[in-house]
Amino acid sequence: MSRNIVMTVSYDGTTYSGFQSQPSGNTIQDIVEAAIHSLTGEQLRIIGSGRTDAGVHARGQVFNFHTESRIPPERWALAMNTRLPNDIVILEAWEAPEAFHSRHSAKRKTYRYTIDRRKFPDVFSRLYAFHHPTPLQVDAMREALCHLIGEHDFTSFTSIQSTQPHHVRTIFEAWLEEDGPLLYLFVTGSGFLYNMVRIIAGTMMWVGEGKLSPADIPGMLAAVDRTCAGPTAMAHGLMLWNVEYPTE
Repeated sequence: MSRNIVMTVSYDGTTYSGFQSQPSGNTIQDIVEAAIHSLTGEQLRIIGSGRTDAGVHARGQVFNFHTESRIPPERWALAMNTRLPNDIVILEAWEAPEAFHSRHSAKRKTYRYTIDRRKFPDVFSRLYAFHHPTPLQVDAMREALCHLIGEHDFTSFTSIQSTQPHHVRTIFEAWLEEDGPLLYLFVTGSGFLYNMVRIIAGTMMWVGEGKLSPADIPGMLAAVDRTCAGPTAMAHGLMLWNVEYPTE
């Protein structure tokens, strides 16, 4: 009988071409599926809670797959980690009901974007934080984020390469946290469009620099025009923080 196994995975996306499988084979999905094949002999496809672009990291990506293997859930993580490179780590595994789907069942996803405000970049965090040495007006950025809360058409905040049929999404929370020279931007929503969080981050940095005003954000949303928002921030500062599911 087939079982539905769910796993939480953490990865450093620096050297990978994103999460979703590609012909090059250099993706998180391809590496994980190869590890499952090595363990069970099965050729199967995993279902991720969402895609992450090349260079984007994950603290708590979730995926599921159906397997005929009888390996107990509590043994999957250790067995997988012995077959994975050290920049991909399975944190936990459990068995879910047949209907569970990592993407469709998700209720909330949170991303974190890290900005390093030091005069010079930190060599040890340079792969995980965007270096921005000029001052940022954090209060203005906080005010601007408030305008993104709620259900909106986020066409202005998605790539023109988006293939989604519509761009209406709900942002539940968006906030900033400061830790010395580091500034963290967190965004929690029902789901996200292609490059959406990176465009939000780039736009907020423009607000912080004074190039845009918090009062400009409602007009950007109403314009439904990508050219009205700020730049797409670099991928390496972004991390999929966690994915939340119903408790029952």
